[in-house]
Amino acid sequence: MPPGEFRILAINPGSASTKMALYVDERAEFVKNIRHSDAEMAQFHGRPILDQQQFRSAQIEAALTEAGHKVRELHAVVGRGGLLPALASGTYVVNEEMLEELRLARRGEHAANLGAFLAYDIAQKARIQTQAYVVDPVSVDEWPECARLSGSALLERQCLSHALNSKAVAKRYARERGERYESLRLIVAHLGSGISVSAHENGLMVDVTNSREEGAFSTERAGGVPAMQLVDLCFSGKYTQKQVEGLLFREGGLYSYLGTKDLMEVERRIAGGEAKAKTVFDAMAYQIAKEIGAMAAVLRGRVDAVLFTGGMAHSQRLVSLLTESVSWIAPITVYPGEDELQALVEGALRVLRHEEQSRTLALGCSAVEI
Repeated sequence: MPPGEFRILAINPGSASTKMALYVDERAEFVKNIRHSDAEMAQFHGRPILDQQQFRSAQIEAALTEAGHKVRELHAVVGRGGLLPALASGTYVVNEEMLEELRLARRGEHAANLGAFLAYDIAQKARIQTQAYVVDPVSVDEWPECARLSGSALLERQCLSHALNSKAVAKRYARERGERYESLRLIVAHLGSGISVSAHENGLMVDVTNSREEGAFSTERAGGVPAMQLVDLCFSGKYTQKQVEGLLFREGGLYSYLGTKDLMEVERRIAGGEAKAKTVFDAMAYQIAKEIGAMAAVLRGRVDAVLFTGGMAHSQRLVSLLTESVSWIAPITVYPGEDELQALVEGALRVLRHEEQSRTLALGCSAVEI
């Protein structure tokens, strides 16, 4: 391997799979999606998510060995960031304070919480534990104070988003045009199973829709729903709290109306003449366009580009509808898919190449650069 090249292992744990990739600089040398069977995951039923660490670490190491790669050859390991406290964008060194915060799971249990533990474990075995990182966790929060107010002093807006992919796409767009990300004013629409529409200004994500509880509906999430009707639903006696959460988070959106989360199936039904499928699809596009317009207002109408990304950006029908609605705001560029492994590697590379400083999380303190 030529001098100056970095071998980086990226790890993205999901609920029933672990995606991993070995990169040499920006080049993917080995990519694998380790799928965990129902039988394998049954042993962890009812247990904390972190109990899966050793099981997943062993599978990652086995996959590397089978492909002829050695852990000792790694220069860095980077994992998907979990539900950490609110923090600034950046690449964070995995330290004991971060691991303890994830053990406590104060912001909830999520498969992404495993990312830091898996990165640290593999890095320890490679004897590079100071080069274990996470990049732009979902809790990246760069909002001004005015963005936090919801309208009730009892309820504060929470900044949780697809920060990793949104930030990576914004920086990629800037790099392709020979511009600095910090000098651009961008709107990024991450179109996945959850939809995050964000405004970027002066290198900061100054507002974003939290796809867990606001914004446009998606394939399975309800987005923002009528508040008073939701209150009535919650107190109707027909549903438990968990059932209501499921109706909003996993059984909302397209699934609620059409009984499927498959966007391609919905498009096939539209092509077959199903009027309801067209109405629901168009309504989703309508809501996304409204959120993009709202972020244009956040940027006071001065927008350099609107970027579409995420899995649903593969849909020509959706991209066409959105373009028709919002192309007057700014030129549109489409980055279909959500290559989170590449985004993780790019974050680690920026630190290894000294293009930016890494950050560290201290409990009870804001993140600081190191």
